[in-house]
Amino acid sequence: MGKRFISLAIILFWAISLKAQNKMMVKPNIIIIMADDLGYSDIGCFGGEISTSNLDRLSKGGLRMTNFYNNARCSPTRASLLTGQYAHKVGLASNGNSLTKNGITIAELLKENGYQTGMVGKWHLSDDLQQSTKEEQLTWLNHQAYKDVDFASKESYPINRGFQKFYGIIWGVVNYFDPFSLVEGDKIIKEVPKDYYITDAINKKSIEFITNFTDQHRPYFLYVAHTAPHWPIQAREEDILKYLDTYKMGWDELHTKRYEKMIRLDLINTSTTSFIDVMGNRGKWDNLSPQEKEKQVRKMAVHAAMVSRLDLGVGQIIKKLEETKTLDNTLILFLADNGASPEIPLNPGYDRPSQTREGTDLQYDNKVTIGNIGSQISYTGIGQNWANAANTPYRYWKMESFEGGLHTPMIIHWPNGLKRKKGTTSNALGHVSDIFPTIMHINNLKYPKTYQENKLTSLDGESFLPIIKNKSEIGRDGIFFEHAKGKAYIKDGWKLVMKTNGSEWELYQLLKDQNETTNLAALKPEIVKNMRITWEKWFAEMRTFYK
Repeated sequence: MGKRFISLAIILFWAISLKAQNKMMVKPNIIIIMADDLGYSDIGCFGGEISTSNLDRLSKGGLRMTNFYNNARCSPTRASLLTGQYAHKVGLASNGNSLTKNGITIAELLKENGYQTGMVGKWHLSDDLQQSTKEEQLTWLNHQAYKDVDFASKESYPINRGFQKFYGIIWGVVNYFDPFSLVEGDKIIKEVPKDYYITDAINKKSIEFITNFTDQHRPYFLYVAHTAPHWPIQAREEDILKYLDTYKMGWDELHTKRYEKMIRLDLINTSTTSFIDVMGNRGKWDNLSPQEKEKQVRKMAVHAAMVSRLDLGVGQIIKKLEETKTLDNTLILFLADNGASPEIPLNPGYDRPSQTREGTDLQYDNKVTIGNIGSQISYTGIGQNWANAANTPYRYWKMESFEGGLHTPMIIHWPNGLKRKKGTTSNALGHVSDIFPTIMHINNLKYPKTYQENKLTSLDGESFLPIIKNKSEIGRDGIFFEHAKGKAYIKDGWKLVMKTNGSEWELYQLLKDQNETTNLAALKPEIVKNMRITWEKWFAEMRTFYK
């Protein structure tokens, strides 16, 4: 009897151990949520006043990486995210090109290894086809002609780059209420409902994909690529009204308040990230006329409304994961493709329509009436001063290789996998290209040499799984940047940087000067020389991949 009892105990212990091991071996679901032109401090958990309770919840239960970088522009960031390589190597040194086949995407790799794959939102990794004349191009953009014409080569669509399901836009800029280049799979969606708003559609489709994937009882990878809050700034009126009083303070005070909140949240240290007047005399709020203030208040209110509507979708995703009891084993990453944008489109053309499909003229910034800002017929952006405030505490904005252009908020939420104290931050250096090798590392996958008979170029990213597992705090060693003739190189706490279309290198010691206030180039010529030589060698290699 005693031996039998011992045998049963051993069997029971073995069964429990095996169950525990199997639980640990279950592949996690992976959801990447990307915002478009989001300011570094826009969301609440990174210092903002915008209502983002759901992202704040992910932050509270997860990890914020405060030293994480993108590529300062839409397409290059997305290319590095999906391939783990510098964008130059896979066809995206600049916007408007197709992702090349020498980089396997996360979706392609995971699909080969048992994952279901889906994407919703903005692709922007295909060659933009265009009509012969400007007039024909505008009628196409306006949904008034060529409704059966593909927006790019279908071979380059997400559905042919590893995503089994896709709903979203192929191009990079759209009217939020009636988007151009909208497809499902590779089928053109010619009309949308009257009350359509693309952020809501992205949110709804995300839930649909999660539901379908969960029903199959296999892990899935979902890439949620929002268009918000990229210009044209457009939002539902009920959301805009919530923020009209908020921004009457102006951008000067907003910048100050966000800086102070970031200190309270332990996101910045005043000894290394001092307060700087990023606006200068040209941007003093008090210099504006009452009418101009009213216009600017509404612009920022629309921007905030767009961000809060995105956050609503994050809440819907969390709720669905809770309902399906899969939240604990789902890795959620949230980040932005670049900093807030200073762009204010002034005229139609290329990717900017001139009318609604019914023929109503769109109002660009120099013609827009204040009450219409945020509506379907308004086509404008927030401009430099709001962008500066949105990127607090950093200088500059989208496209620039200064911190305001390429420093992104990064949230990691994964209850089963995160081994750090919840709600904390990490200052480990990271880059958007690191996401691919991290996902490989989590799943114990090896990077293939070829895919579909295409030879693959090497990964540039490095896994940050040791950061997640609390086994390291070091992060990667350095990062190179180049876009639109803007340049940068980060190494050993130093940053060499050149402004877009500039001619002079600047040098900053990020460990002591995170927001780039004191240019040390003249005082440290040897460091400038050595870093410049290294950057030039890297860029010469990147140029070998250009077509």
